[in-house]
Amino acid sequence: MINDSRPIGMMDSGVGGLTVLLAAQQALPQEHFVYVGDTARMPYGSKLASDVVSFSQEIANFLINNYDIKLLVIACNTASACALPILAKELNIPVIGVIDGGARAAVQQSQNQKIGLIATQGTVNSGKYQAEIKQLNPNLTVIAQAEPEFVTLVESDQANNSAYQPLINQHLAMFVNQGVDTLVLGCTHFPLLGKMIQKAVGDQVTLIEPSFETAHDIKKYLIQHEMLASRDLPPKPNRYFTTGNCATFAQIASKWLQPTRPLVVSHLAIKQNATQEYLEEVVCPD
Repeated sequence: MINDSRPIGMMDSGVGGLTVLLAAQQALPQEHFVYVGDTARMPYGSKLASDVVSFSQEIANFLINNYDIKLLVIACNTASACALPILAKELNIPVIGVIDGGARAAVQQSQNQKIGLIATQGTVNSGKYQAEIKQLNPNLTVIAQAEPEFVTLVESDQANNSAYQPLINQHLAMFVNQGVDTLVLGCTHFPLLGKMIQKAVGDQVTLIEPSFETAHDIKKYLIQHEMLASRDLPPKPNRYFTTGNCATFAQIASKWLQPTRPLVVSHLAIKQNATQEYLEEVVCPD
């Protein structure tokens, strides 16, 4: 469809996916995005894979039924690893995740064939990044480590608190000792800690942010399938939803996105009927 004005849906376990949203906005300024951050149930990385699939299905159904999205972006590495293959089969719209682009960029960047990966426990355990990287270049060594505390730092609005630099240094010392030259930020929360992570590993290590590659993949898909929104019409304001605290989400999101007007965040209540959970838009609780 030429001039497809339907919005792009984007989901994450919390605020981390805003790094993908920012990159996508920069690559596709004419597009309209509807973002869902499932902060009430974060982190996804420590959850059962089956639960992550269920959460992702609920968010996808909300976005499709209420906003008629033309494409779903899973801006969460854990959900990309667990839920993307299932959603891609179930939904009648395209689904794009963040793992493929991150793996591709890491392989292209590494010179000494030693790649580090930091992610949630769920993403590390899934082996998706390791498999993607090895498929692209079997000779590469991938050293992976789960960093759930990093997610907590971001979600508690401590991403710019230098008091946590020693903690980050300690957690990432292994990668320095192993001599990796490329480090994949395999959780969309982690770019928000980018300055402290870079300081911990040193300038000789290149950080890979899958958000940029994901934005490129979104743009490429929309162009190939003639689904771009028109540049002749002003884009609609983005919509933001959280299952958690609206004020906290808006505060962190505003710091990262730096919008020209105040961010309006709506609340999604997690409800239950006789057979399943579902999401429903409600007034933000005080």
